[in-house]
Amino acid sequence: MEQDVQVLYNVFHEPPLGFWIALYFYMTGLSAGSFILSTLSYGFGLKKYKPIGFIGVVLATVLLVLAPLNLIIDLGRPERFWHLFPYLNVRSPVTWGSFLLTIYPINCLIYAYFMRKKNDRMTKIFGLIGIPLAISVHGYTGFILALSKARALWNTAVMPILFLVSAMVSGIALMILVVQIRKLFAPPGARATYDAILVDLGRILAASILADLFLIFSDVLVLFTADTEAREAAIMILSLDFSPLFLGVEVFLGSLVPLAILALPQLNKRPGWLSLAAACVMLGILAMRYIMVIGGQHLPLS
Repeated sequence: MEQDVQVLYNVFHEPPLGFWIALYFYMTGLSAGSFILSTLSYGFGLKKYKPIGFIGVVLATVLLVLAPLNLIIDLGRPERFWHLFPYLNVRSPVTWGSFLLTIYPINCLIYAYFMRKKNDRMTKIFGLIGIPLAISVHGYTGFILALSKARALWNTAVMPILFLVSAMVSGIALMILVVQIRKLFAPPGARATYDAILVDLGRILAASILADLFLIFSDVLVLFTADTEAREAAIMILSLDFSPLFLGVEVFLGSLVPLAILALPQLNKRPGWLSLAAACVMLGILAMRYIMVIGGQHLPLS
């Protein structure tokens, strides 16, 4: 007697966006945050931040030069990366991002040149020009995810803003670590200036973390009250596969622990504790990028 046999195949497909893309998002965020901090003095006239102006633009430029390498590595045919320029699609954020990734570092170099030449007028002009470029370079990555209708974790209006705020958070944390190192090699008379800057950066970092937590809370709350796919995405990061990274690394280690350190007067002025808070923040934002990119592709397409 013949029997009907049903064979099921479970074929796992590699996610189209991998870890290199998450690292690219992370590095562009660090670059944007560092550049905006560098303009506090030369662009907005806050002279007490002048010692970190050149540090900020150097970090922004180096990170923006290295970041696209992650895109090239991720390509199946990396030798074809130049196709992004002649084959244009004006409706695609990727096309706009390709040109932004070229214009922004050039503006950074011009800005740094005039800064070293002590031409305050031209430095201010290119610093102010660079701010929307820095925002656009990182903001378009948020739009790339937000415009993906089939991915519930990505398809939210808060995504571009969340990317920009988290970029500032990570950029401030990176600057704190770099200023701590710079202070070690500064003349004894200049160290008090760096200490004052670090205290201010710690306060700005605390406020930025609170803003980031508010956006995360809002995003998760909306996911829970939206459609079935969105609810599944919220459950995935709160209680399933990605909950250790989300709750453990991004929220607890990357946000709550730094906030506690920055809120305690006996800790927030000590270099070691401040550096620990900054390092935790950077790790938390890296986890956030990974969750968004990899976790966003974890659920089946709706």
